[in-house]
Amino acid sequence: MSKLLLSLETSSPVCSVALHRIDDGKLIGQSELRLEKSHSSHLSVLVNQLLENSLHTLADLAGVAVSDGPGSYTGLRIGAAAAKGLCYALDIPLLAISTLQSMAHQVAAGTAASERYLYCPMLDARRMEVYAAIYRHDGTEVLAPTPLILDEATLSEHLTHHSLLFFGSGAAKFQPWVVGNPHAGFLAGIEPSAISVGALGVAAYHRQEFRSVAYYEPFYLKEVHTTTPKSKPNL
Repeated sequence: MSKLLLSLETSSPVCSVALHRIDDGKLIGQSELRLEKSHSSHLSVLVNQLLENSLHTLADLAGVAVSDGPGSYTGLRIGAAAAKGLCYALDIPLLAISTLQSMAHQVAAGTAASERYLYCPMLDARRMEVYAAIYRHDGTEVLAPTPLILDEATLSEHLTHHSLLFFGSGAAKFQPWVVGNPHAGFLAGIEPSAISVGALGVAAYHRQEFRSVAYYEPFYLKEVHTTTPKSKPNL
């Protein structure tokens, strides 16, 4: 029986898991849940149900791929912890796949004449900021993942010379800045998916791009800022 790759996507409000065969990359099954703040309580349930429904067990896994970020700090930590726990317990490799690259792969795979475009996933980072990157149809990185403050000059050089497709939770915020630009196209409804994480994860598995189970941390892109509660005055 072919060994399987389990993929986890927890970087957004959508919690999704998928199974791919490692030998040929075939998708075996996927499951997702669209409930706010449900990842911690439902991720393991989704994994177990997917394995059971596809007549497989944890023993059939040869690796786990996890969405690497950027994205929700809490979601990424939950996915990383689950992936590391499974890899440690089963003694199998861990793979980390860029959230933005997996989104670009998802769109490029479904776009006719995909080589005509550059692909720019954007994730909402609050206010007028997004996390963004640019890729060619084959996954080649044109602009590395970076935080962008949106204004009329954002990505202007790329839009002068290329046709770009924008998508993701932050794309709508950018659309008003490029109204009328014939090189800017926008796609709605594109969200991070464990299916794309798994598709890229299979390729990374064959290249043996494994991560340290002990030391892996998600790619947050920006530092996590925490605040210390003010101490109550003595009465």
